[in-house]
Amino acid sequence: MIETGTSLGIDELHTYWACQCAPGTASPLPQDVVKTLLAGLRLNVLETLRYLHQEKPSYAQFEAWVSERNGGELKDVSLHRLRRALGGETVGAEVGNLEHIEGLTADDLAHWHEHGYVILRNAISAKAAETAEMAIYDFLGMDRDDPASWYRESLGHSIWVPLLRHPALAANRRAPRIHKAHAQLWRREDLWVTVDQGGFNPPERENWPFPGPHLHWDATLAEPHCFDAQGILYLADVDEDQGAFSCVPGFHRTLKQWLKSVPAGVKVHDHARRSLTMKPIAAKRGDMIIWHHLLPHGSSPNHAQRPRVVQYMSLRPTRFAYTEEWKS
Repeated sequence: MIETGTSLGIDELHTYWACQCAPGTASPLPQDVVKTLLAGLRLNVLETLRYLHQEKPSYAQFEAWVSERNGGELKDVSLHRLRRALGGETVGAEVGNLEHIEGLTADDLAHWHEHGYVILRNAISAKAAETAEMAIYDFLGMDRDDPASWYRESLGHSIWVPLLRHPALAANRRAPRIHKAHAQLWRREDLWVTVDQGGFNPPERENWPFPGPHLHWDATLAEPHCFDAQGILYLADVDEDQGAFSCVPGFHRTLKQWLKSVPAGVKVHDHARRSLTMKPIAAKRGDMIIWHHLLPHGSSPNHAQRPRVVQYMSLRPTRFAYTEEWKS
């Protein structure tokens, strides 16, 4: 029997649960609706799918889990905004009126259109960035000033840090300047911020080689090529040789033609890694790099003396164009 109760009052959540836990009982939601739904409920995509597939909860259990993920503090105003948006109504920015918030300058926007990425300077305060930086060190059980502590592999040989809901990281997701910049790029304010993880990329050493990710796309390469944006927030100063975020500037404008040059039988990512050169992007504590998702990008080996400490996040509108077919 399929449960139909919706104590949170969001029918799409029940549909999403049914698609994952009772296949065939509901039509799948569009991808953009799923992303809005999960972002609006402060849920991480991977943790949610893992919970549903491993635990196979009842719908009541799933709603309780959603509430628990939010510390039991899902606010009525947030739920109301989400219900309205999913219902097709126009909603404003989550963080309030953006009219007088300083965002990207005309030069910044010109750089974005030319190169496909932009650095939002002082996206958050240096203090907010350092607080989030220390939260990541604490989560990893490391000492910022003790290099010997930077190489614990309790989480595996990876630069990813699965810290999702620390108050410092949550506060950064509500930074008005970040919302304003993305509103300028999307040309709309009904944005929803993802609950993504942190990152910790220490200097390479003999028993800790750089694990990647190397050059890649997180987007389908199938046409039509739609707009989307991704972001990385530097929580400490990052020099070019410090494992900086790297990309191939301007490639979003030539991707379609370049794909035609990939030899038959050669994987696109393999060809890209052999033929393209990424540029490392240095920036300061509190700066955010936003890039067009069609730019090939990745992290880079850290040859400096300090770790690269970051927070990932993306902002998307309620509904947006996307390509169903996945091609890599």
